[in-house]
Amino acid sequence: MTRPVVLGRRALNRALLARQHLLTRTDLPTIELIEHLVGLQAQAPLASYVGLWTRRAAFSAEELAGPMRSRRVARATLMRGTIHLVSDRDLLTLRPLVQPVVERGFRGQFGKAVAGVDLDVIVQAGRKLIDGQPLPRVQLRTELATRWPDVDADALAYGISYLLPVVQVTPRGVWGETGPAALQTIDSWLGRSLDAAPSIDELVLRYLAAFGPASVKDVQEWSGLTRLREVVDHLGPRLRVFLSPDGTTLYDVPEAPRPDPDTPAPVRFLPEYDNVLLSHADRTRVIPDGRKVPLPPGNGATAGTVLVDGTYQADWRTKRTGDAISLQIKALRRLTGEETDAVGNEGQRLLEFTSPGAAQVDVQVVTAD
Repeated sequence: MTRPVVLGRRALNRALLARQHLLTRTDLPTIELIEHLVGLQAQAPLASYVGLWTRRAAFSAEELAGPMRSRRVARATLMRGTIHLVSDRDLLTLRPLVQPVVERGFRGQFGKAVAGVDLDVIVQAGRKLIDGQPLPRVQLRTELATRWPDVDADALAYGISYLLPVVQVTPRGVWGETGPAALQTIDSWLGRSLDAAPSIDELVLRYLAAFGPASVKDVQEWSGLTRLREVVDHLGPRLRVFLSPDGTTLYDVPEAPRPDPDTPAPVRFLPEYDNVLLSHADRTRVIPDGRKVPLPPGNGATAGTVLVDGTYQADWRTKRTGDAISLQIKALRRLTGEETDAVGNEGQRLLEFTSPGAAQVDVQVVTAD
């Protein structure tokens, strides 16, 4: 039997960047790109705009804001029990698949607070409140607390957002607009029912196409699902098999790109919580030194990380003072002069996207000693 090919860290890095359209920007329409990526992390509501900007050859905020208003894309709790931005059809398929993940997250965080309470009754009450109309979480909390005064009100409200398939409705997440985290059931928001028989096989194949080659643990880390070994084994005849440098078995879809490891990787700015940094159990392909991924608070599009030669090597943050805005980039290692120039130039492009009306812009690159 022929031993599988070993893919080094750089080969895995370039494969990931190619599939994420971070080697060469894509002309894919916005919704097609979101579907190819199996969604974008959207815990910070505006982060997805930067995530699309850094991947598309040309992108304006309206290309996402418009589909959000027309309900062709939406933000909901999905993979890993975190908020993702996905297309309407993916939302109907993905939420049933990851429902066990979402429920497990609720029980882990709020299980003690609702011990002894009939969760089915709470869910039924919540559905009556938000089935057909959005309700801000604060108001949902108040309504439920009136009925269950002796139960933690926050746990009740989060119980609805975890146990019921809900969407965070617009205008929250729409560029240039503001709104509270208001919830409505997915089926009433979209006017369509959730997929009754979604394919876990298809989910794994799509993950590999966007993030592979990857191990079973990688797929589980990205999705939050467990016991995927049998799924991958079932898919075996449809997959290629490789090895990582430490001997871990990696799986891949045959047609996905695997560029030459020496392919140049341009500087790319990533938004808060980008899935490139969070979607593998073994993150050394993009974070070689094991550094933790920063998780800054806020609405998004104001902070993130920078890829230099394909790996996480800097943090960025914008600061606004009146009509002036500055982009502060802090490198985590000493950058060469050429790298510093490339980071600064790409930072200028970022400001042109996020702050087109700023009277004064300034890009500061601070390199580590």
